[in-house]
Amino acid sequence: MKFVHIADMHFDIPFTLLQKNDLGEQRRLEQRNVFKKIIQYIKENDIEYLFICGDFYEHEYVKQSTIEFINNQFKEIPDTKIYIVPGNHDPITLNSYYNMFKWNDNVFIFDENIKKMENDNINIYGYGFNNFYLSENKISEINVDKEKINILLTHTSLDASQIEEKNYNPLSTKELEELGMDYIALGHIHKPSEVKENSRIMYCGSPISLGFDELGEHGMIVGEILNNKKINLEFVKLDEKEFVEEKIDISQINTKEELIEFINLKEFKETNYYKINLIGNKNFQLNTYDILKYITHINIIKIKDNTSINIPLDKLACENNLKGIFVKNMLKKINEQPQNEEKYLQVIQIGLEALE
Repeated sequence: MKFVHIADMHFDIPFTLLQKNDLGEQRRLEQRNVFKKIIQYIKENDIEYLFICGDFYEHEYVKQSTIEFINNQFKEIPDTKIYIVPGNHDPITLNSYYNMFKWNDNVFIFDENIKKMENDNINIYGYGFNNFYLSENKISEINVDKEKINILLTHTSLDASQIEEKNYNPLSTKELEELGMDYIALGHIHKPSEVKENSRIMYCGSPISLGFDELGEHGMIVGEILNNKKINLEFVKLDEKEFVEEKIDISQINTKEELIEFINLKEFKETNYYKINLIGNKNFQLNTYDILKYITHINIIKIKDNTSINIPLDKLACENNLKGIFVKNMLKKINEQPQNEEKYLQVIQIGLEALE
């Protein structure tokens, strides 16, 4: 049996980071195009199953027109069985589109209860979120029929160590392995698992990157399980754009105007979104928001100041003005608390920018 495994599409997410030049709307159109690519791949390769493992859309923001678009795409693959497990961003609540919308006949949506769907020699198990949090898992309710191919779909924070993540269906790799499943399709983590020989517990990641905390390639997992239960998996890249972080050392740049010109003359790929990390010693007072306004590359989304101060603070502390008084007081605190020097230097940097 052949399948495609996706998750974390987050249809109609606001993309607040991409409000510059309506890039947020553009990114939502790119979401749709990537989804069309998934459907086209399924059509061209006779894929029997599509597994969607949560956070398919944003419950708070999704429009009915988007749901209709999704369902129309599902109608393009009537011979493919589609199984959806809701996640923490698209729980199956009473007023959710999972309950209120008439989905195509080839779509089955799991709820918070463990269910087993039988297809010839294949058993597909799944359970999802019925609320925005799910602190207890239901794995113990599953009994696997070893004579069949067994697949589990769920949305989970696997091996969660942080307390917050334990609110999102916490599971351990050990208990999943003990189930004896032939494949476990997961959602929630936006970075795909590395495909290794005989891998059977997989995060597919998000089909498109949603921000600078999701660097690298994004796509889907395509798999095939043979009758002898051997498994073949492949990661297929879908997103044509990447979020990229670029470092620029400004140690040899002396003014805001020089920095703006330097960035504007630098070449950037139009297919990517960029975050500029400024590093090195800073020779002038810097306001990243002010600089971003004058950057001509529309795909530079964010500028982050990670520089160190290269200003003669002792000399500045002697000035008879607000800056001098402020720096003098901060240097006094550094002398009193040398263990907090880095923190106070950051305060000086922010304060001098505010007083500019």
